[in-house]
Amino acid sequence: MKEPSINPAFKILKILREINEEQIAVEERLNRITQVIAEQMKADGCSCFVSIDDNYLELFAAYGFNPNATHRVSFRVGEGLIGNIAKNCRPMAVSDAPSHPKYVYNKEFGEDGYKSFLGVPLIRRNRSVGVLLIENKEEREYNRSEQETLETLAMFVADIVTSDDMQEFKTNLIKQRGLITREKIKGISLSKGYGLGHAVLHRRRHAVSKIIAEDKDKELDRLTEAHKKMNEDLDAKFNSTKLGIGEHMDILDAYLMFAKDKGWFKKIADNVISGLTAEAAIERAYEDMWNRLSATKDNYLKERLHDLRDVADRLHSYLSEDSSGQNIATESNDIVVIAKTMGPAELMDYDVHKIRGLLIEDGTPTMHVAIVAKALNIPVVAKIKGLFEEVKSGDVIAVDGTEGYVYLNPTAEIKQKIHKRIEEKIKLQEKLSELKKLPSQTKDGVKIGLSINIGLSFDLDYLETTNCDGVGLYRTEIPFMASEVMPDVERQISYYKELMDKAGNKKVIFRSLDVGSDKLLPYWAGLNEDNPAIGWRSIRITLDRRAILRKQIKAFLTAAANKELNVMFPMISDLAEFEEAKETVLLELEKEKKCKRPIPSKVNIGLMVEVPSIVYELDDVLEKADFISVGTNDLAQFIYACDRGNPRLTERYDVLSAPFLRIMSEIVTKANKHKVYCSVCGEMASNPIEAMTLIGLGYRNLSSSGASYGKVKSMIRSINVKEVSDYVQTLLKSTQRTLRPQLIAYAYDHGIEIY
Repeated sequence: MKEPSINPAFKILKILREINEEQIAVEERLNRITQVIAEQMKADGCSCFVSIDDNYLELFAAYGFNPNATHRVSFRVGEGLIGNIAKNCRPMAVSDAPSHPKYVYNKEFGEDGYKSFLGVPLIRRNRSVGVLLIENKEEREYNRSEQETLETLAMFVADIVTSDDMQEFKTNLIKQRGLITREKIKGISLSKGYGLGHAVLHRRRHAVSKIIAEDKDKELDRLTEAHKKMNEDLDAKFNSTKLGIGEHMDILDAYLMFAKDKGWFKKIADNVISGLTAEAAIERAYEDMWNRLSATKDNYLKERLHDLRDVADRLHSYLSEDSSGQNIATESNDIVVIAKTMGPAELMDYDVHKIRGLLIEDGTPTMHVAIVAKALNIPVVAKIKGLFEEVKSGDVIAVDGTEGYVYLNPTAEIKQKIHKRIEEKIKLQEKLSELKKLPSQTKDGVKIGLSINIGLSFDLDYLETTNCDGVGLYRTEIPFMASEVMPDVERQISYYKELMDKAGNKKVIFRSLDVGSDKLLPYWAGLNEDNPAIGWRSIRITLDRRAILRKQIKAFLTAAANKELNVMFPMISDLAEFEEAKETVLLELEKEKKCKRPIPSKVNIGLMVEVPSIVYELDDVLEKADFISVGTNDLAQFIYACDRGNPRLTERYDVLSAPFLRIMSEIVTKANKHKVYCSVCGEMASNPIEAMTLIGLGYRNLSSSGASYGKVKSMIRSINVKEVSDYVQTLLKSTQRTLRPQLIAYAYDHGIEIY
């Protein structure tokens, strides 16, 4: 009986594993591996190109070519056969490479005399990290088996290319070269948009050179005068800046409160009285606060520490009598500010009309300077380690805040691209302003309810500027998080009534207090947990601390007197939880009736579908609920067991995958069967391509962020529901990891606007 054939890749892999286990440098290991692959696959040459960044690939190992070519040969992504393999993440086999139209000759490579070419991408997490290729001097066709063998070997080589040893090697290589490998840098977008300007390095921190005071009274006078002058200048600065929008005002008002806080100033003054210089006293006061709060996981408190650092540094500068209280002078009319970190007031030390971008080595979406920059329409990219030390003042910087890319000393082509994007954004803003007058209706006449999500007070402006259908989600936890103490019933009523008055006759859905996980209240202690995202949070807290829920319900009922009230409970895990929460509302409603106080004309009680278990009880839940809204952020997080805040996992899973879309389809199908109002209030509803897919699944009510409203509405008005629905249904059985490329291609092919 004939022995079954053994996959040739397995034999080669066995040899490669033995090489990989040897205690040799990673580069030598890679060179040995290319030699083995060439010999075993009967190729005249084998080489491995590695992605240095998202911009280009460099030769890291080769056999059969110029032995001195390593690290001297590189291709941009998209350049030549090798660059195209990396760009498209697809193999390429060519029998006569030099005659191919995309072939690029490189003299140093030493591939003269080579004809046939077989290259495959090195893939890691859906992205190309390099290219592995073999070549022969004779003209020949590589068969399918050879391609599959090289693809299998590429999986092994990709592990080496992304290993810690290789990352350390690449880092050292980058340091030796300065900025050569930093032409295009990937960061995290905190504010979308495009900008082009000259680099300005933001330097603020002052070192404390003298600690012990020689004259306490003199130091106290210096401190008092600097504190007074700083606050006068801050008042003048904030009052003279006409931004015309709102969230920055909450942040800047809070910043001013910090700067003027008597308790903080007294701590500094007490430190001076104890014998410290004014500068050292400020640092001591800050360190005390840092020691108390630095361990917190709460974003709100972390941002308060950032603001305090900014105020402390600003007070330092007034003690040294520099001009930081005035706008920082810059020669260029177009600047890109680069900072290690920055407070909201520091941004306004510059002429904000000149700022074309802000780059921060550290930063989070809730960072106050990012929110203020967003209000000013300044693109912000963060999480770019080492940038501050590498960039020189005056360097030309291009910022792509939409994709999160930064270009250092960009080419003419990149500059042209950025200018084009800026012009497109201006035209888009003009177009979106016209959308306010038009209905949220598809090309084939289907009405799509389009509401907005509201959290901070400035979001209320969107009710007027967008002409939306209503508020699909009011995050009631935001006022709780912004307050130093638990808001009482009267305070809550004032928040909710302001919203109801602004909304007029438009539908408003209140979400009950959703805290815990990454949203901790500064006045609650004892909530630290190992797994807060799946711990004591949201409805679990308010059902256990029922008085909090009852007070909030009472505030809802009072604020919505004589109007329709919609209350939605988050994080519901089973029917019993929903019934318990619903009963709380009904009991409070009965109390209000007995006291003969004004009550809502109608009360609707619903829930967020964001815990997978509730999907399996949905038929029973829909018998009891007046409406449901899908929270896709948490639902996706729990479906994939994937922390959505973990940067290592951000690109691993996609809501536009068949498994997740099948779950979303099941939810809306059941809601329609029970004739229950169903909407989506998660991030999917704010992304045009994802919102298009939701409509294709059968959703007819979406609630987006105010900033995304116009884009989603523009998409809605450009689609044909029947055509989109038919196409989306064909994709639900797909086994591909993501359907995003197909859906984007469909949108472009059908003229659907997904800016």
